[in-house]
Amino acid sequence: MKNREKYHKKANLQIKKAGFFILSFNILILNSFSILPVTAATEEPILSVVHSQENANQWTGITDRLQAIGVKYCVIPLTDVKSVADWGDRRVLFLPNVETLTPTQAIALEEWMSKGGRLIASGPVGSLSAPGVRQLLRSLLGGYWGFSLSDTEQIKPTKTNIPEWANQTQLFGKVRGGVVIPNDLGTESAAVWNSKDNPAAVVTTERSTLLGWRWGTDAASAAGLDNAWLKAALNHYLTALPPSNRMKKIAGGSQNCSTTVAAAPREQGGRGAQGGSSSPSSPTPPKTATAPIPRALTTVKPPSSQEAIDQLEQAVRLDVAPNSNEPIDNNEAIALQQELENLIGRVESANLAVSADAANEGIAISDDKQSSRHLDTYTPQSVKQQPTQLASTKLGGLGISKDQALVQVRVIAKNLPQLIAQKNYALARQQWLVAKTILWQQFPVDQRLAQPEIRAVWLDRGTIVRAGSKAGLAQIFDRLAQAGINTVFFETVNAGYTIYPSQVAKEQNPLTRGWDPLADAVKLAHERDMELHAWVWTFAAGNQRHNQIINVNLDYPGPVLAAHPDWANYDNLGKMIPVGQTKPFFDPANPEVRQYLLKLYEEIVTRYDVDGLQLDYIRYPFQDPSAGRTYGYGKAARAQFQQLTGVDPINISPSQADLWQKWTRFRTEQVDSFVAQVSQQLRQKRPNLILSVAVFPLPELERIQKIQQNWEIWARRGDVDLIVPMTYALDTSRFQRLAQPWIASKQLGATLLVPGIRLLSLPTVGAFDQLQLVRDLPVSGYALFAAENFNNELQKLFISTQGKVQSTTSEPIPHRQPFQTAAIRYTALQREWKFVFQNHQLQRTAQTISDFNNQAEVLRSALNELAVSPSPSKLVVARASLTRFQSQFRVLMSQELKSNSYQVKVWENRLVTIERLLRYGERRVQLRP
Repeated sequence: MKNREKYHKKANLQIKKAGFFILSFNILILNSFSILPVTAATEEPILSVVHSQENANQWTGITDRLQAIGVKYCVIPLTDVKSVADWGDRRVLFLPNVETLTPTQAIALEEWMSKGGRLIASGPVGSLSAPGVRQLLRSLLGGYWGFSLSDTEQIKPTKTNIPEWANQTQLFGKVRGGVVIPNDLGTESAAVWNSKDNPAAVVTTERSTLLGWRWGTDAASAAGLDNAWLKAALNHYLTALPPSNRMKKIAGGSQNCSTTVAAAPREQGGRGAQGGSSSPSSPTPPKTATAPIPRALTTVKPPSSQEAIDQLEQAVRLDVAPNSNEPIDNNEAIALQQELENLIGRVESANLAVSADAANEGIAISDDKQSSRHLDTYTPQSVKQQPTQLASTKLGGLGISKDQALVQVRVIAKNLPQLIAQKNYALARQQWLVAKTILWQQFPVDQRLAQPEIRAVWLDRGTIVRAGSKAGLAQIFDRLAQAGINTVFFETVNAGYTIYPSQVAKEQNPLTRGWDPLADAVKLAHERDMELHAWVWTFAAGNQRHNQIINVNLDYPGPVLAAHPDWANYDNLGKMIPVGQTKPFFDPANPEVRQYLLKLYEEIVTRYDVDGLQLDYIRYPFQDPSAGRTYGYGKAARAQFQQLTGVDPINISPSQADLWQKWTRFRTEQVDSFVAQVSQQLRQKRPNLILSVAVFPLPELERIQKIQQNWEIWARRGDVDLIVPMTYALDTSRFQRLAQPWIASKQLGATLLVPGIRLLSLPTVGAFDQLQLVRDLPVSGYALFAAENFNNELQKLFISTQGKVQSTTSEPIPHRQPFQTAAIRYTALQREWKFVFQNHQLQRTAQTISDFNNQAEVLRSALNELAVSPSPSKLVVARASLTRFQSQFRVLMSQELKSNSYQVKVWENRLVTIERLLRYGERRVQLRP
């Protein structure tokens, strides 16, 4: 912990220095580093080492270690790599601490490895790359850097198929690194951390090894340990090569053979062991790709649906490379300034909620440190017992108050246009990033500020399988419950297999046979006052990647389609799995398919006391009609459409506008009608069942053309209770851009919207930032994807800010108790207004404030009466009071809209949330006169 604090003090000192140049706006002068010539090797090298601008400030340490080992090596500049030939013909490639690769470089790397090359990598390799690149690297490396450890930890051996590794004591010592997440198939942990659950420190496959620390940096590990691991990995792969390609010995002179890259002088600071921000003197890192991934990448590795989400996320990126002097156009300038202003608003909104709540409880708080408090009548037991602070998100020790930080950031925001007009693009970007860091550190991450909301997480099959037993699952549910999660989407049907022993499905997942995880999960969730919703794949019938995991033929279509091939769907080329994808699909027009799925879902909701059912893959596979890639030509669909129109759809092209529209409408209606059928049939069996759908946040017309998913109509008809759009993004501005159209939509009827947040590669404070945005928007909660990525840092953050509460009554869940939720959320709003009035933050006459408070009390009374004893008449009164108050609120806040428009909009959004909860409650709650 001391080491962690020391590291963060160092990082914070850099921020403080950055704050000084922000206010003075002195131009940063980057220290240049020399490029020295190198001599050609007299013998063929056996190792290629990749040099990039990211590891340049570590290069002296890297080369010192390489020369100490005595291995002959070539240096390859990453910027020169454009094809497989650029990796050279060496036997082994080493990627030390390279965090950014382009799609072209990743493709070249895969081709090189496919021809027999072996790969050793270290640190968070590729973690700053485009999402599709990261996915490809995960496959090549057998795993990925999950998250940094908070302290130096001991590496210890584990059972491995490479016994000589376990017997080398020099491989094991204290290192500052990170947890490596191994893939499920073909990967083994060669070493583990001596911490809770013994997570992987090194993972290896037959063609790659990933070291979970920044190799070559004294701050991370000793030179002896670094050298031992590189020598061990080299010997392993060179021994495994054919005799003609084997290295005779790892000894002798060490010579570079590159004529373009050489050692950079040693620099102090830099990224260090924890991956902190580069100092101003660090070389310029390459810019992360901002365009959608080229088609070449997606043809090398078939994308999954997750990669389809990645490509959507790429289209709304807001990347800011710190030292790039590329021109900033007017649209980007507006986006940068707007995001900074929005982030200021989120920080102030979060701090206001904490301050108002603390004032309501009579707790004195300062600007720099706030004491633990509770929401309304709820006391966060976990916070009181284990007060938690995230050092990585606090400014502590600098003496910079929140007000001072906001002053600095507002100066940046004000001066950005001037810097851009002066074409000082690099400085504009540097200052924007410093401002973002300062603001993130002002979030009150050690205080509970969550109101009653849907806090859901997808509990994925891989995590369930790794749990292995009820006891293992109990540990997962304990962590989620302590973190305040109240709804679990439990993966129940995946790739055609059920997670439980079914009397309807053809096969239980072979990885859970002999165990009923669903029965255990329902019991564990209910014991912890959590809801358990069965998450099912609907029309996706199999998965090539799952086939690899269970060691069956790659093209196996799944147990259901294997037994019923006539149920399959096909593309226009007659393929069950579309080109570039990994999953075969059912034909939704086939009545036998529909009957089977309905019977299966009925078994789940009647045999198990689940609280809800979530439909995933409730669509067709992705298509591109303009490129001639279409899908939906199952036997039943073709026959039915031909009977309706007299035309076989296989003979229709998008150029035939009328017919093509009919064909698209026909397929879309198959999905629409099935959702309606599921809703009607299951609610007859279980009236209180919550039905949700995981959906794509594409624009409606594009979505219908590409995947035939028209979820707006399901919402308007009342078929579903929760729409969960997969609004996955790596920063908050992208997240908002994906979610905003649906949050503002008037087409969802009484259905609640629950945006999805993907945790993979998302910084902990970045996740909090997205949660704060959700809490500032008119929605009732969020869903996290997935439990697999719910790490210890997130656990601490969630315990502090939304952890399990100690109360005689349970905190309400919006989709279950909408009227109670509305009343409590409104009370929290009143606390904020009271706080700003008492602190004279709103300049109004005493009479105006008194009138406002009186009307606010009328609404509070109406909402409380409705929550205690719901009835149609009380709902009418509450709605009328809310409508009247909303109109008066806009008048009262007219001046504040000019000076603090973000906070006024937040308050209006929260009133809209209450309005939507009343609308939803009218549909769901039995109202008695």
